[in-house]
Amino acid sequence: MDTPALLKEALATFDVLFDEAQHAGEPDRTAMTLATASLDARPSARVVLLKAHDARGFVFYTHLDGRKGRELQSNPHAALLFHWPRVRNGVQVRIEGAVEIVSDAEADAYFASRPRGSQLGAWASKQSETLESREQFEHRLAHAESEFEGRDVPRPPRWTGLRVKPDVIEFWYGADFRLHERQAYERDIAGEWHRRMLFP
Repeated sequence: MDTPALLKEALATFDVLFDEAQHAGEPDRTAMTLATASLDARPSARVVLLKAHDARGFVFYTHLDGRKGRELQSNPHAALLFHWPRVRNGVQVRIEGAVEIVSDAEADAYFASRPRGSQLGAWASKQSETLESREQFEHRLAHAESEFEGRDVPRPPRWTGLRVKPDVIEFWYGADFRLHERQAYERDIAGEWHRRMLFP
């Protein structure tokens, strides 16, 4: 299916800013705040790393049994925020949309690209559960090292990628005296994209 022209425009703008963030020396241009909410409307936020993006959406990886994974399975909608203070006079990119799990092939390919230590850590961690001591985690890590010694580490079945499919992409450009510039791209319920300026 063809990508709508305005979505192409928004993604092209993101790519320009993403490149500028690298050249501007941002410590990690892939760092983005991920906001989720439980079914009882309690929000939570944390920083995750962007691992892929295209017209389908913005992808990060996690354990489905951790808090964010549980919340996104019960309430599959999320917001992302990139903040690049070194770009121009400061830039923010806000993205909102529904969330889907990536294909097993995508998740397997990304997991295989990770350092072995990170792969083992994915098996050792019971994300968001209570940890009695650091030694408990180190014991689980040693167990994983022993279990997979001499062979490739497979992807844990509950460790995968999540894709935020954008319904909103907003660009915020900082300016003196808080006279900021905001431009939003939004998809309506019919699937049509629109662009509008917003007051700062």
